[in-house]
Amino acid sequence: MKGTAVRGAAKAENSRPLRMGARVGYAVNGLVHLLIGVIAISVAVGTGGEADQSGALGQLAGSPGGLALLWITVVGLTLLGIWQILHAFLSSGSDSTRKWAHRIGELGKAAAYLFVAATAYTFASGSTTNSVGSTQSLSARLLALPGGIFILFVFGALIVGIGVAFVVRGLTRRFLKSVNVPHGPLGRVAVALGVVGYVAKGIALAVVGVLFCVAAATINPSEATGLDGALKALTALPFGTVLLVLVGAGLIAYGVYCGFRARLARL
Repeated sequence: MKGTAVRGAAKAENSRPLRMGARVGYAVNGLVHLLIGVIAISVAVGTGGEADQSGALGQLAGSPGGLALLWITVVGLTLLGIWQILHAFLSSGSDSTRKWAHRIGELGKAAAYLFVAATAYTFASGSTTNSVGSTQSLSARLLALPGGIFILFVFGALIVGIGVAFVVRGLTRRFLKSVNVPHGPLGRVAVALGVVGYVAKGIALAVVGVLFCVAAATINPSEATGLDGALKALTALPFGTVLLVLVGAGLIAYGVYCGFRARLARL
């Protein structure tokens, strides 16, 4: 019975429709990050905006053809999330500890893709959502639990760790293991975009995690403001406006890299 289930999952993972859908998922994920980067730069120069998934998808909803793109985003990221789940449980290797660490990482990616897909569905259905409010509500619920301060702090530390992992993945070019990079100028451009993009996204995630830790330390859920608040918090630092522009440009680079990944990913 177990062998039949594994064979069925492997067949589903390798099916052409699911792999094509996963590639579409990478492409629309890139579009979302590109828009977040643009909004972040707009915030830095004083135009304003909500520099997170909700802000990006809200802009998409208001653009010509935006509704169609939103539904493509829902379908693409849902299929990418499903492919990621199958990939997590079909990973091979004799070291069980390393295998489960890999699975947890892959399932985390799947959860992130499915979360953005759900947010896109909200906008595609004609409703709206606010990431800052949702993040603060989550923080408040966690703080209300027994040991909530510790739980929220660990949650924030985990996000910081993910951010650091993104930075390391970019600087060491470890992301190249998951793509087939072509030779020549196009390949060099893809690698450069990946390095810059992973580092920028890692910095943004690390700041998000720090804000969760601050919310836990101060027992104040309003301190946890998600990606939008994390990016805007950068402006309070010395040369913060310049730093926010650089991170925004890096997120744009990550978005363009995801476009390359849609074509080059090893699926």
